[in-house]
Amino acid sequence: MHERQRQWAVELPLRASIQDALEAARRLAGDEGVPWETAETGIYGEPHPRDSVPRDGDRIELYRPLPVDPREGRRARVQKLRRAQRR
Repeated sequence: MHERQRQWAVELPLRASIQDALEAARRLAGDEGVPWETAETGIYGEPHPRDSVPRDGDRIELYRPLPVDPREGRRARVQKLRRAQRR
């Protein structure tokens, strides 16, 4: 159920923010189903607000919400496994 990941390389002026980078990438990519306005943002797996200024070469990321709370998903898998073992 993983959606594919996409990458765009953009050139920005010094002191450009994550938001500036997202706007540049959006101009290149169009909408393509990317949650440009609503997704949480980060750099290399660490959350960063949109007004943060990335360093040259940083990978800016958009994070989709998880479809299921990880604890609930694990709980459901364990319950399913236990039911299967009782048979």
